[in-house]
Amino acid sequence: MTIQPEIRKTILLNAPIEKVWKAVATSEGMAAWWMPNTFEPELGKEFILHAGPFGDSPCKVTELEPPNRLGFDWGKDWHLVFELSDLDGKTEFTLIHSGWDPETVTEFGQPHTIVQGIMDNGWDKIVKEALPSYIEG
Repeated sequence: MTIQPEIRKTILLNAPIEKVWKAVATSEGMAAWWMPNTFEPELGKEFILHAGPFGDSPCKVTELEPPNRLGFDWGKDWHLVFELSDLDGKTEFTLIHSGWDPETVTEFGQPHTIVQGIMDNGWDKIVKEALPSYIEG
């Protein structure tokens, strides 16, 4: 099995790590910059991402290290990690979206090779525009 490279987006946010953690590791925070959800910060907890036209995506919390790392399985194939590092009162935020397989088709019928490019562009806007706008705005 050949795995496509992960999507990785990093940004420096002008906010303390606690504020960024609250934005990326609470249901209300995620909904404000990303998408509506039923997330609860509890290891092993299952939740739903309400992905608009793509329907509801089942997820499960697999990593929880406040205030530095949140990881969860997304749908049947993907894994998402939010990494936070304190840099003198600012926060470096990195999103890692893995689980890309060129031989696999998503639940909504599109090959990973196509969806990865769409998601890569989408994450650019979400991480570099929506997240800082919510946190710093």
